[in-house]
Amino acid sequence: MALIRTKGVGPATFAKLLDQMPDPMAIFGQPTQLVGINTELRDALLHPDWQQVVEDLQWLDKPDRHIVTLDDDRYPTLLREIADPPPLLFVQGEVSCLQDWQLAIVGSRHPSAGGRDNAFEFARYLAGGGLHICSGLADGIDAAAHQGALAAAGKTIAVVGTGLDRVYPAKNRDLAHQIAAQGAIISEFPPGTPPRAENFPRRNRLISGLSLGTLIVEAAVRSGSLITARMAMEQGREVFAIPGSIHNPLARGCHQLIREGAKLVETATDILDELGAIAEFAQQSPVETRSADMANAVETDDEYQMLFEHLGFDPISIDMLVARSGLTAEAVSSMLLLLELQGRVSSLPGGKYQRTGA
Repeated sequence: MALIRTKGVGPATFAKLLDQMPDPMAIFGQPTQLVGINTELRDALLHPDWQQVVEDLQWLDKPDRHIVTLDDDRYPTLLREIADPPPLLFVQGEVSCLQDWQLAIVGSRHPSAGGRDNAFEFARYLAGGGLHICSGLADGIDAAAHQGALAAAGKTIAVVGTGLDRVYPAKNRDLAHQIAAQGAIISEFPPGTPPRAENFPRRNRLISGLSLGTLIVEAAVRSGSLITARMAMEQGREVFAIPGSIHNPLARGCHQLIREGAKLVETATDILDELGAIAEFAQQSPVETRSADMANAVETDDEYQMLFEHLGFDPISIDMLVARSGLTAEAVSSMLLLLELQGRVSSLPGGKYQRTGA
């Protein structure tokens, strides 16, 4: 912990120093014997901030707080495989869930209502089936993805660009508490680290590095979400993107990724089909079991059957479905989104829907 707090020591330098001296105390005791470091770093190693380390250990004393080193068995296997894994992870919550299969869901901080709904419903569907949802606790798509996973009583992991003694943005404080209680919040930055702009690209590589794949819901052409997607590609992970209207500027980043080789996603099963082969899920994995349970629920739910009576293969608007079924607009919209995720309903231009025949 003293070494990670030393000015000028990042993941690459940390690894280089330990390659020369595997015992961190030897690094502080004999920095003059180290090769390939500058005078400023050598001087910093002669004066470690032990008082700050004491304060870090006091943070660690609280319940459900952990520090996981790179050679700890609890360190996430997928994250260890990236080019520059963080030497330490500060974790608040259930540390064991970091080892489980995760899907990253990221996107715009200022999404459309439809983009927010897609993030929430994809996360709820996939988390309900056993995949953990990883995101960055930002406003917009990130927050909606976390909330969707929580709504399904699934696990969600928030990767942040600050120390874990603060929440950024502050408006997501309640959400952060829920995530820590039903998943984990992690950071490579020690307590006290403020939200600096340069921290967030580093945070993004952890989001992609922890996950089997990354789903981009909505993103502008120049955005942090595209940085996360490209990091995922560099790390050899899958990238998924939801297409949108050619008139929506938040769809252009997704369209660009699709042109560059990202998988076009229309339903949650598109993701499961791809990740199932990668993760070698059993034939009846929790995700598939949950998918079957949800399909059965649709078949036996009276309101879904009522909706199906008025939903044919010809396009029909939500307003018309509301008028014919007597259901609320909110209920109809939610039901249509679930059916669309299952591939049983398709959305059309003009806000209309029709059966797919699935």
